[in-house]
Amino acid sequence: MLIAQRTPFRQLLRTYSALIALPQSISQSNETLAGIKQSIDRLAISGVSPEQFASAEKRIAELQAALDSVRSDMSASIEGLRKETEGRNIGSYLPQPPFYHPDAPGDFMPYSNCVSADFFHPRFDEICRAIHHPFRLHRKLWEWVYIIHQLHASGILTAGARGLVFGVGSERLPAYFAGLGAHIVATDAPEEIGEANGWKATGQYSSAISNLRHEELVSADAFDRLVSYEHCDMNNISGHLTGFDFNWSSCCFEHLGSLEAGIQFVINAVEKTLRVGGVAVHTTEFNLSSNDETIERGETVLYRRRDMQELIKRLKDRGHEVDELRVAADAHPLDYYVDLPPYKHQPHIRLMLDKYVATSVGIVVRRGR
Repeated sequence: MLIAQRTPFRQLLRTYSALIALPQSISQSNETLAGIKQSIDRLAISGVSPEQFASAEKRIAELQAALDSVRSDMSASIEGLRKETEGRNIGSYLPQPPFYHPDAPGDFMPYSNCVSADFFHPRFDEICRAIHHPFRLHRKLWEWVYIIHQLHASGILTAGARGLVFGVGSERLPAYFAGLGAHIVATDAPEEIGEANGWKATGQYSSAISNLRHEELVSADAFDRLVSYEHCDMNNISGHLTGFDFNWSSCCFEHLGSLEAGIQFVINAVEKTLRVGGVAVHTTEFNLSSNDETIERGETVLYRRRDMQELIKRLKDRGHEVDELRVAADAHPLDYYVDLPPYKHQPHIRLMLDKYVATSVGIVVRRGR
């Protein structure tokens, strides 16, 4: 069935069609009024009686009142439609699990960047339920699922393993990994950096371990025993943070001031904090619009394909194993939907950053020496 044939969309289309037709009706009414006025002027010159002239003027007043009423109704309809769509759960018109799957749904997350197909795979919903997070077509959720999936696939998530997270914010991942028996050191930027960048106000910054508690994922006693918290400047990683089995960050290293600063962070996070054989999984902003122009400096930079390939090359040259960058082709209507500022966040797989269409991309590294 065509999307326009589904009842909610038919209603919206009829409403929009009516609204679109109103300006034309108003324009025609204005032309009619202008014509009547011209006729009255001609009648006045022709010596029409005062009674006839008054009748014509009355008719113009009636038409003007009707025109004003149409304009008012049009404004009210547009405003009502705006409020209705803002207040309504638009997600109810978007795909929601459970989805129909063939017996063999295929590989999960075979690409490095966020694409809609990942959300429809049964493993995505399994991980959402494992971390007690509602399903959403949102790239931030994709990043968390990507990190969990890649760390599970690496075989590094075992009881007693040591993990380190940068820029933790209020993530559920430390509690989830602690629930698996891992020891986690959760870090975020010093408080003055979090406030200066506005992360504290938007919930993307954590200044206390209490923000990371999720007792549906791990008991309070186990959390207190397995999770610790401290500040860490990602541009200057503390020397005592070393010997970890795995580390991760979710859309953090694009906020370090420049493309090069983010690249250097990933290298340092691998070589300074991981043991040999340890695994790092990091996600960042990815430029889908251009492999030439981008945002190279500032509060949020935007990595191109060539920047990610350069990072992979530098890591490999230093003796580390790195998954190749695999960029997916757009294959679903949701891959062509771009969330524009101010963002609605549902769906939020692609977004506009400055003048570029962006999404999330991940990199997986195993320390080789």
